[in-house]
Amino acid sequence: MGAERVERRLAAILAADVAGYSRLMERDEAGTLARLRTLRRDLIDPKIAEHKGRIVKTTGDGLLIEFPSVVESVACAVAIQREMAARNNATAEDERIQFRVGINSGDVIVEDGDVHGDGVNVAARLEGLAEPGGICVSARVQEDAAGRLDLAFEDMGQQALKNIARPVRAYRVARAAGSSSTRANSGPPLPDKPSIAVLPFANLIGDPEQEYFADGMVEEIITALSRVRWLFVIARNSSFTYKGRAIDVKQVGRELGVRYVLEGSVRKGGNRVRITAQLIDATNGAHLWADRFDGSLEDVFELQDKVALSVAGVIEPTLRAAETRRTAAHPTADFTAYDLYLRALPIFYTLTKEGVLQALALLEQAIARDPNYGPALAWAAMCHLWRYFDDWSDEPEAARRDGIRLAQRALEAAGDDASVVANAALVLGQFGEDIGAMIALVERSLALDPSSARGWYISGLLRLWAGQPDLAIAHVESSLRLSPRERLGAHQSVIGTAHVFKGQFDAAVAELLVAIHERPTNPPPYRSLACCYAHMGRLEEAKEIVARLRSITATIIPSTVHFRNQEHREFFLSGLRLAAGEAM
Repeated sequence: MGAERVERRLAAILAADVAGYSRLMERDEAGTLARLRTLRRDLIDPKIAEHKGRIVKTTGDGLLIEFPSVVESVACAVAIQREMAARNNATAEDERIQFRVGINSGDVIVEDGDVHGDGVNVAARLEGLAEPGGICVSARVQEDAAGRLDLAFEDMGQQALKNIARPVRAYRVARAAGSSSTRANSGPPLPDKPSIAVLPFANLIGDPEQEYFADGMVEEIITALSRVRWLFVIARNSSFTYKGRAIDVKQVGRELGVRYVLEGSVRKGGNRVRITAQLIDATNGAHLWADRFDGSLEDVFELQDKVALSVAGVIEPTLRAAETRRTAAHPTADFTAYDLYLRALPIFYTLTKEGVLQALALLEQAIARDPNYGPALAWAAMCHLWRYFDDWSDEPEAARRDGIRLAQRALEAAGDDASVVANAALVLGQFGEDIGAMIALVERSLALDPSSARGWYISGLLRLWAGQPDLAIAHVESSLRLSPRERLGAHQSVIGTAHVFKGQFDAAVAELLVAIHERPTNPPPYRSLACCYAHMGRLEEAKEIVARLRSITATIIPSTVHFRNQEHREFFLSGLRLAAGEAM
């Protein structure tokens, strides 16, 4: 008898599995299985049918799907991942179900409804390269899909895949331009000027309680580099998301959208400090420069400047770092005041009542040592702002007066310190000072430091209060480009509220849900979302949001002095009163 004939055909094969499946099952086995069944029924199976796919087989956490068309396979994967991302916005991070997807096109063997062969194996291995929520495809798939779908493909180069003899060229799939999923999975494009991220330096001091000192050194280096107008510098809040992690510099470059990465370490012993640093080209991993800087604690500001000057000189030798040197003045000569300030910032950023009050106490000590220390004055004013608007003061009017007084003192001491000017403008703007003057202040701040993510955020916030929602959205999005891994929720709160005022309620809901997820104890996005739901006629959901708001603050309807646009203020208050069941 002749050999049994083997059925072969060309197909696009999609392999998918759930990232962190074992962890999810250990945490909540029954709940995870129930959610997966719901996803299959409501999303995955309908999408597969819509795109003419056939489920070949399933495992506990995975699917193998055959499509007659490459374009349909990629379109199906993108549709599922986009919907999953939207559903996950309102889900706690450790409870999210995220799929990794790999797609290959090739010749497969068909047997009893199953498929086998190299085409299937490559798809399975590509799935292992994908990030949670991401899609990885072979070069053959990329060639067929490019130009037929509104997608971009990021070349990952030749990949050595397990049990695959030949190297396979792989591509990441980026979503349609402008979507939040694109930014999350593929990272932003490189800007049109030199760009850098300064990663947290390793703390070689040996004492975990001295961690703030190493972090403070990095923050000062970021600030010094940010003053160079031709340099695009990623903000601290994004750089520090890599703290304590083993990192791949190329991946950092992709996720943050920068060409250069600076990393290093800090060692402090007695009165001596040593900083080591190295500059890496994130596009290819090449080491461009490395150096060591030694000095005493009294020379710490000089050491920070030397690092920034050296980095700027490597990136743009012709500049000779003149601009960095010109702006290298420091706001205090008192090292103890500086040390107190460094201790205060990470405590403030806990954004809890206890943290803000502890930070205020440290900042007050710094101000007592140096009454003209601009950054300490500005952040102390910020502490009083939080005390006032989050009901953390037994004497709110005193907190308001102290905030205004310290912000005005900070402006007097600011000189050319962009961050001091911006923070003071925020405090005074929220307490009701002339909004046009505050916008002019933050514009001055951004002229001094165009790479200030916080400056652009504050500008967006002031524009929102001034009744300019389009500019508010644009400026906050500029801030997010400078800090693409920002996870405080404040940016989404501003963008969402701007959409509320523009009457774009669906867009507002999406942003505000993200803001609440990122920081569940922050009242403003709850208020904006309750207002939004009320104006949409979704009163039950509005009341539910108000109930959640009551669990974190006694103030449901706050002071709206910061909303200068009368129409916006009345719209906000009417929606919030309707949601809270109060008389209009």
